[in-house]
Amino acid sequence: MNVVKYNASGNDFVIFHHSQKRDRSELAKLLCHRHEGVGADGMVVLVPHPEYDFEWEFYNSDGSVANMCGNATRAVAHYAIEHGISINSEAEFLTGAGVIKTVVNGLYAVTDMLEPKYLQENIEEFGHNWSLIDTGVPHLVTEVENINDFDLEMARELRFKYDANVNIYEIDEDKSMKVRTYERGVEDETLACGTGMTACYVKAYNEGKVEDMARVYPKSHEEIYLEFTDGKFKFGGKVSKVFEAELTLDIPPYML
Repeated sequence: MNVVKYNASGNDFVIFHHSQKRDRSELAKLLCHRHEGVGADGMVVLVPHPEYDFEWEFYNSDGSVANMCGNATRAVAHYAIEHGISINSEAEFLTGAGVIKTVVNGLYAVTDMLEPKYLQENIEEFGHNWSLIDTGVPHLVTEVENINDFDLEMARELRFKYDANVNIYEIDEDKSMKVRTYERGVEDETLACGTGMTACYVKAYNEGKVEDMARVYPKSHEEIYLEFTDGKFKFGGKVSKVFEAELTLDIPPYML
């Protein structure tokens, strides 16, 4: 089988397309393994859809299914356009959380994010005030004074208590943001999380602490832009196609 590996702001994905939709959880665990597979935070499979360009199957590295992944939307859109699945530099596709539109210009991709939903506010945990915001998947978010003070044991405890990803963010004097995220399904901190950065920006924006457009920096230090325009939150940044390869792994047919 042929796969493509993409990197989007530090999140890496194994991507391929197939004619049939099925459960590929075991394949995701195999291909995402850092030592025995390709190595990735997640796997995305594009399958045909009668109304949209395609539908995706998204799997975390542990084989669990996620409804949405912001960085993956940008990588998948680039893949779809390059493979002729989407045309005219725009991809419209169905995720588990809803329909996504992403515009691609070279290696730069901008996604119209789904409307965020506040699930819970004023959560007091570990001396911080958190909000639980769904941007396709649920995220606990809180503002901190020092982005370097990210306690992963705290994040792990909150991840299981609230069944959500856990994020902290710092706002600089120029109103740019730094964000760090502990992701469920990966069960560790990742270099970036698109839905997590969006959730942090949504909270900061609604509190009047950032402008209509803000530069956001995840742990990878890549520059991401988040903005609120025309009633939508937009998420933009570069993607990179790392490699395309034919796998020689001994993969049982039932996994494909």
